[in-house]
Amino acid sequence: MTVSEQILPAGTWAVDPVHSKASFAVKHAGLSTFRGTFTDVAATLEDGVLTGVVKVDSVEVPVDQLKGHLQGPDFFDAERHPEITFTSTDVRQDGDALVITGDLTMRGVTKSVQATGTLSGPAQYFDGNDRIAVELQTTVDRHEFGVSWNAPIPSGGNALADDVTITVELQLVRPAQA
Repeated sequence: MTVSEQILPAGTWAVDPVHSKASFAVKHAGLSTFRGTFTDVAATLEDGVLTGVVKVDSVEVPVDQLKGHLQGPDFFDAERHPEITFTSTDVRQDGDALVITGDLTMRGVTKSVQATGTLSGPAQYFDGNDRIAVELQTTVDRHEFGVSWNAPIPSGGNALADDVTITVELQLVRPAQA
């Protein structure tokens, strides 16, 4: 593992769930982008390693019937794979961009992914604790994780594109020293 101590602040940082989210976006019917979010997000930054977990059953989309389908075997398979996890293996700065490589596990499949984004802070919040913000984005081929459901549409093409953009927005808090 390679970690640059100058990039990520030292110490242990825990997620502020109120100010953090994970979301996905996929082209739908070749026309528009469909988006969903996960409301149960956990993350820590400890000794330069960023880890994160989302609970699959916390997926939120605008159609209740689709929420059930997303949790089923055609998509995330929440019963057999209740979590999506990430653990960083490398962190570096590329100009103004934060670049994090790590292992993403979804549906029991682990693949190395590279995400780019930003790091802001640390800054002291109203509660007196220091906070940082990490925003990252990556695009994955959903088929590599066993998410291959699709349906042809009458005008040609498929209901869903192969590439899915994953966006994570984390606010991390360093607990006050006792």
